[in-house]
Amino acid sequence: MPRLNAARKHTIDFTLNGKAVSAEAENRMLLSDLLRHEIGLTGTHVGCEHGVCGACTVQIDGKPARACLTLAQQVRGSDVRTVEALAPDPAVLSPLQAAFRRHHGLQCGFCTPGILMSLDALLREQPDAGREDIREHLSGHLCRCTGYATIVEAALAAAEEQRKEETPNA
Repeated sequence: MPRLNAARKHTIDFTLNGKAVSAEAENRMLLSDLLRHEIGLTGTHVGCEHGVCGACTVQIDGKPARACLTLAQQVRGSDVRTVEALAPDPAVLSPLQAAFRRHHGLQCGFCTPGILMSLDALLREQPDAGREDIREHLSGHLCRCTGYATIVEAALAAAEEQRKEETPNA
């Protein structure tokens, strides 16, 4: 990474939700701030600002990452996905989002975008994820409303639906 002048903004070129983006950011700007305040994608929530709650989770090159701990400059050349990219059509929920709705996997919804991004990454990498895999994957997320049981049930349902879509003759 080149040495950056701290006194000015620098251009960051990366892919955001499948589209090429060029944004200006100071060296110390966090990815969460770039997404929310400069680009206008407010689905990434900021809770603790210490990487503990998981509300700000996005995917960087397919892996879950805390946007509140990631400097915007660090995503130069990377592929970043936010919760806005889960459903190709904003009017239609993704299978994971639909499962959350059916199984009441959210209440206040503040933690939901980060949880969805983590579970999406898990189910892409491990389509046969079971209850314990999902529970372990959720261990980095704080939800004060649901008690996690409905979130786990929603994730299991989404995983099963995903497997059925991948093997339509089963």
